[in-house]
Formats: sequence, C-alpha cells, structure tokens
Amino acid sequence: MDGRGRLAVGAVLAAVAAGVVAAARPNEPPVPRRTGTSAGGMEFLALGDGPRSLLSIPGGPGSDLPEGLLGRLTERELRPYVRAGFTVWTVTRPRGMAPGHTVADMADDYARFVREELGGAVDVVLGTSYGGMVALHLAATHPDTASAVVLVGAAARVEEWGTDVDSRWARLRAEGRDAEAGAVFLEYLLPEPRHERARRVLGPVAGRLVSGSATPPGDLLVEADAERSFDASEVLGRITAPVLLLAGEEDRFFSLETVRETAAGITDCTLVTYPGRGHVGTVSSDDVPHDVLVWLEQQGPGTRDGRHPEG
Repeated sequence: MDGRGRLAVGAVLAAVAAGVVAAARPNEPPVPRRTGTSAGGMEFLALGDGPRSLLSIPGGPGSDLPEGLLGRLTERELRPYVRAGFTVWTVTRPRGMAPGHTVADMADDYARFVREELGGAVDVVLGTSYGGMVALHLAATHPDTASAVVLVGAAARVEEWGTDVDSRWARLRAEGRDAEAGAVFLEYLLPEPRHERARRVLGPVAGRLVSGSATPPGDLLVEADAERSFDASEVLGRITAPVLLLAGEEDRFFSLETVRETAAGITDCTLVTYPGRGHVGTVSSDDVPHDVLVWLEQQGPGTRDGRHPEG
C-alpha cells in the first residue's frame, strides 16, 4: 500500500473512531423512544415528544431503524432536532416490497404512513441520500403531507457511478457476503482504483457495520433496481413546499451540476453546498442539523444558491 493509501485508510479509521467515541459518550440524557410497525409494514422509531413533527426518511438501498453503532451515530445526528422541539419519526420502507416497486411507489407508502400514523401531515420531511430521492416524489405527488422538505445528499438523478456501486453493495448484502459488501461500501469513502487493496483489507470491518441489517434480501434488490430507474426531473415543478437542499460539491452520487438543476427546477428552493465534501462527508456532517434548523427559523421565498464556508 503506498503512502497515499495509508493516509486514506488512516483518515477512514480516524473518522470511524471519532464517531464511535462521540456516539458512546454519555453526555446527553436519554430521550423518549418508542418503536412499532405500521399497518403497511413500515417500521418506525419515534424520538422525543416535542410539539413539532419531523419525518426522517433514511438512505439506502435498504432501510433500518437506528440500532447498534451505526444506530447510535444516526441517533446522535437526530438529537439536535429533538432538542429543538421536534418529535423525530424515522421510518423504514415497507418490508416485502414486490419486484418493480419504484421510488415513486415508496413515496406513496410514506404518504400513507403520514396519513394513517401521523395525523395527515408533518412539519418537516428530512430525506437523506436515497431517502431524499423518495422525499422528492413525496413532495411532488403528496403536497399536503409536509409543510417543508429538506434533502441531504440527494438530487433528481443518480450518477451512473452511484447506481453501479449501490447495485453491487445491495446484491452482496442480499447474498450475505458481508466482507465483500464492506469493501464495496468503502468505495463511497475511497473510490480511487489505487485504494482497492485497502478496501479489501478493511472490508470485513466495514461489513460488520451492516451485517445486522433487518432489511430483507429481496427489498435490498428492489431498492437497487428502483434507484437505477429513478429520475424525478419531470415532477420537480409540482413541488410547492419550501425545500432546503444540502449537497457536497464532490459528491459522486449526485453531481453538483445535477444538484443545481434540481434546485432550479423547484419553485422555492434554498441550495447550500459544502466545498470539498463527498457524499458520506455531507450526510454525516454536524453542519447539517445546524443548517436545517437555521433554515427552518429563517426561511423565505425564492431560490437562493449559497456556498457553505470551508472548515
């Protein structure tokens, strides 16, 4: 492994270690938690008991409630919204989806959940990565379900590089080949060919992070197939709720050009980009809840294109 490879591996391990320490640190009191499954087969975790409601649609392929290490990291990312007075509902896709179930169909599933479980509407929908793809269709086809929409690391189309990586990741997970799936997952962080050996070495460690996934193998494949056919460009003009779009300028899944086209296609969209950040660096950033909460307090009409400062 060359010097650059060792540096990249060190950076990944440092980031994971920092996340473990932060997630395990008992520096905040526990928040109210309740779990369940809707009549439509969607599992949910509700954090907090605030007067405002936030629906969090997780990434994919595959959707799980926050459990284990990754769950603690996810819950840590959601706690700022709980502190701000939201009850945060993290909701999976339905279990046992039929082949051919599209991203638009998944948006229908979430609309049904909102109507049946959350009184018909929520204050905010927060869609992260794959969840942001679903949120676009939800906002376009079910405008009555949310007062505001936040997209983190998402856009109206996925780059071919992203669909290829996600398809391989989903297939290997569905086949129970966790070490190989972990090596593919590391392509999100170490995409260059020179890091192939590092990905293989670290693959078993990364694979253990998702080995306990509750997503059925068939659903992993359904979501991967749906991602390949996803294109929300034609429905952007139907979105009436104010939208905040947060994107990394080096995101390989959603190019900056596509992100800007997505923002321009939405009537009321605020776009904020993060220089130097890729997909994982964007969706896991502490800047996200801060920027979301500031926007919710200060949002105004019109499309604004801002650039987040470095650092």
